[in-house]
Amino acid sequence: MPHLSIEYSANLDSMIDMHALCDHLRLATIDTGVFPMAGIRVRAFRADHVAIADGDPKHGFLDLSVRLRGGRDLATRKRATEHIFAALTDFMAPALAQHPIALSMETRDIDPELSPKAGTIRDHLPPETTQEG
Repeated sequence: MPHLSIEYSANLDSMIDMHALCDHLRLATIDTGVFPMAGIRVRAFRADHVAIADGDPKHGFLDLSVRLRGGRDLATRKRATEHIFAALTDFMAPALAQHPIALSMETRDIDPELSPKAGTIRDHLPPETTQEG
């Protein structure tokens, strides 16, 4: 882990390249040095029906949720959160300069005893990238 989930208003599709943002956040998450590459997942979900602030359809939002397997100390989680949020705001800067967009992020732990995992991605990666996380 971590798993990054982006929820965003549909109007952002005309303002940003969502695939490029997912990849940008994937790379930023690797760059933290905190998480194993094999465990990183980034996905985006478009919200077609929204009501924001005063209801003006020009308003947009993007909410980034980061779920981590429990066990990292607060300082480490905070440092990773700040790094990932900085990558998000940097990527979004051109759109933010021209459009009313709200950005938010939340990082939370998942209890590892209540979150079973299975998969074969690690079987297809170089050994140095497969440590647990």
